[in-house]
Amino acid sequence: MIVLFNKPFDVLCQFSPQPGKRTLKDYIDVPKVYAAGRLDRDSEGLLVLTDDGALQHRITHPKQKMSKEYWVQVEGEISPDAIEQLCQGVMLKDGITRPAKVSAIAAPDVWDRDPPIRERKSIPTSWIRVVIKEGRNRQVRRMTAAVGFPTLRLIRYRIGSWTLDAITHGEYKIIEH
Repeated sequence: MIVLFNKPFDVLCQFSPQPGKRTLKDYIDVPKVYAAGRLDRDSEGLLVLTDDGALQHRITHPKQKMSKEYWVQVEGEISPDAIEQLCQGVMLKDGITRPAKVSAIAAPDVWDRDPPIRERKSIPTSWIRVVIKEGRNRQVRRMTAAVGFPTLRLIRYRIGSWTLDAITHGEYKIIEH
């Protein structure tokens, strides 16, 4: 079984309760499924859960090269040079990232974030689409910061062929595989 969940901001990717924190248990009432990968508490979007350990491994293991697509709102007007750096690979503290597919996009038609991102009147924001095939801790956020454009909002739109399409924010759908 596969559960596709549109994770809200400020939700922990675990079922065990945490005092004062929202977890997957607050949203998903499906027994014996586990997250295939994680999304940070401050990231939103697609989370895949499954009861199939082999599938979970295929989704999360870097050698499987399952691509993940993110819609990222960054501080500032992203430059062509920064996009090119992201495409080639960026040096982070834990080594250089694999090349990514990155492009500027129009603001996607998505739900409002609660709470809203911090906005500064004198600094514009822009959106980019980032596709990667690895999944280091907070990788996309670290990549955009490394090229001078800190991430303000991060939404995972796709993992492999699964997308957020037709999944309401904070809701899930079950598909068989």
